[in-house]
Amino acid sequence: MANPSSAALSAPTAREAQHFRNYEFGGYRRADGLFDIEGRMTDTKSYAFPNAWRETIAAGEPVHDMRIRLTLDEHFVIRDVECVTAAGPYEICPAITPAFAALKGERVGRGWSRLLREKFGGRHGCVHHVEMLRAMATVAFQTLYGWQERRRREGGSDKTDGPPEREAAPRRKPGFIDSCHALASDGEIVRTKFPQFHEARK
Repeated sequence: MANPSSAALSAPTAREAQHFRNYEFGGYRRADGLFDIEGRMTDTKSYAFPNAWRETIAAGEPVHDMRIRLTLDEHFVIRDVECVTAAGPYEICPAITPAFAALKGERVGRGWSRLLREKFGGRHGCVHHVEMLRAMATVAFQTLYGWQERRRREGGSDKTDGPPEREAAPRRKPGFIDSCHALASDGEIVRTKFPQFHEARK
């Protein structure tokens, strides 16, 4: 098997750094049985530049510093939301964060991107927080499904990967199938692990 750490981009042409955007996500199981999914996004420049509100934004100082915590139950229902704009280019930027409380009671799953567009599209949200929320759905799946798999293994089940049993019910095609080339419905992984949903290659 190839070592993933050995893969790398080719050496770049001589260049000068300009801008950096960093994302950081984490998933946690809480002592009360709920799950916290956290995200942070920062934008920085390699040079100082003037800003009408902050006067000067120094090299390496965040232009944007956006943070979100979603608290979910094991059915992916959002129990609580915390949203913070720690840094932005305009004084008004943090004023939108209370709007994201509207996610309480919603479920992370099918239609998540559509839900975000409907609730927080355009002037009704913050594009940076919405970008993070889209990605946080995948982090939620990895966190909760991983925990459920671990619980099954520790309980003696021989099932070691894939979604919870309810997602792979015999007549319900799981949403992760055809979500990427590795999980194509006509591919080898689906054929061997989820044969009831395998489709012959056309």
